Amino acid sequence: MSVLKAKLRPHFRLTVPYESGKYGSRWSNKDLDPVPPEQRTWGGIDYWAYWCSDMLAPPLAATVSSVMSLGFTARETIPIVFFGFAICSVVITLTGKMGATYNVPFPVIIRSIFGMWGSFPAICIRAFVALMWTAILTVQAGNFLQRCLEAIWPSFINFPNHLPDNAGIDSAGLLCVFLYWFAQTALALMPISKLRILFWVKGVIVPPTFFALFLWAVIITKGGGELVTGKFELQSSYMNTAYSALTGLNVIIGLFSSLAVNMPDFGRFSKNRLKGPHQFLALPIIGTLGALTPIFVTSAHSYLWGSFEWYMPAVIAKFDSRAAKFFVSASFMLATIGNQIAAGTYPFSNDVTGMAPKYINIFRATIFISIFCIVSTPWNIIKNAAGLLAFLSGYSCLMGPLAGTMVSDYYLIKKRKLDVDQLYTDRGIYWYNGGWNWRAYASFIIGFAPLLPGFAKSIDNDLNVGGAWKIYTFAWIFGFFLSLSVHYVINTYISKPTESLIEEAVYPPQKGDVSPPVLVGEEEVKDTYLTKEKEVADTV
Repeated sequence: MSVLKAKLRPHFRLTVPYESGKYGSRWSNKDLDPVPPEQRTWGGIDYWAYWCSDMLAPPLAATVSSVMSLGFTARETIPIVFFGFAICSVVITLTGKMGATYNVPFPVIIRSIFGMWGSFPAICIRAFVALMWTAILTVQAGNFLQRCLEAIWPSFINFPNHLPDNAGIDSAGLLCVFLYWFAQTALALMPISKLRILFWVKGVIVPPTFFALFLWAVIITKGGGELVTGKFELQSSYMNTAYSALTGLNVIIGLFSSLAVNMPDFGRFSKNRLKGPHQFLALPIIGTLGALTPIFVTSAHSYLWGSFEWYMPAVIAKFDSRAAKFFVSASFMLATIGNQIAAGTYPFSNDVTGMAPKYINIFRATIFISIFCIVSTPWNIIKNAAGLLAFLSGYSCLMGPLAGTMVSDYYLIKKRKLDVDQLYTDRGIYWYNGGWNWRAYASFIIGFAPLLPGFAKSIDNDLNVGGAWKIYTFAWIFGFFLSLSVHYVINTYISKPTESLIEEAVYPPQKGDVSPPVLVGEEEVKDTYLTKEKEVADTV
């Protein structure tokens, strides 16, 4: 049978072409392979633009307001925000350097820790977070678009609703979600090299908007209002407990706990292996300064309208100026797109590509997550600050132990020495036991198990779990350090993974390297993917 007929078979139509993967194996395709030297172009300024794009967005406003709903004033919230981001930034820097050193994304680096098959559950844990955040942000951005349309055509406020009350959304909101969805999907399908432009555009437009809102709130409240000065008391079920501060800290960490493990997705584009302290400083500086805006805006809302409001589209809807309503909404919509792609769509696409690179690439995965953003009806998820608080705390229970296991294995056990070629090799040194590294899973489960009672109570507050819920208030920190310690003990004193420990690291090609062809007799050995393609065609 000819190669042409073979490629017309469904199997060949579904598979990613072999020439898109350097290694020609089921673990490799172009999107997963080490980034070529000429594409490693991100410097310090690029990563600061990325963090501006990722942080100055509705999730920051919602999360900070959630901390304030615990009963904290601005003076108490700002230190919680700073230390929360500083703690998370340390781990983000450590994991980012993994990808920057070997120029591979999270789903590839995780193979060296959990095993080739064992990486799949770890990938699913992280991918689920990205999937949910992307869907949630689609609804928020749709609401910002609705505010824009109301500013242009005030009659749109009275758009007739044909949906029942239990639908969770009205007709106008659903229309705006679909309109935004088309724009977001088109941008998400852009290659990552072009997305740098989007991050830069957002870095120019969004920070001035945050600053303008901050000034507006300060002027309206004549200095900050009672919520900022500490004279206004919020009613919260979390008040007067010794663990309120730890709960708030856990919420802040939870906002970026997923990025704490998938930072290799972006670190792999670094041109200098993330040298310098800029990566650590960006998160607490940008995050803390950015947090001032939702704090003061929330204070202004309580000053003007007498209630605590964390949802920014609801705040903007009350603006009297149509110009202010339009420009603020448009800026927040741009902020949401940047955050959605940087923290949701792109990491998710990398994750699922790592599970089936023969059939899935970033383009196909992006199509999938875009469809999910509609069929999942995410407007039923975001209803109040308490629900968001439970969601953030819940997934940080998983992200903390996962990050702790990663950091311990890479830095303490393997001493930063990996063989990049073996990360794409079937039954290589990272195969462990049947493709699974039981040591990593033992560390992860031990770090997560003590948090289960608190996690259950966060879902059903009527459950009686004794004092176990108190550990849950600082779930990420507890899980991170427990898994890190347990993994070190297991690999050092109980079962040393000698097959995966190497004397010299094997890196991907660097800029300026010359790789001469390997000769066998008189013929040059062909590239792996060409050889593999010929073998498949001949077999068929």
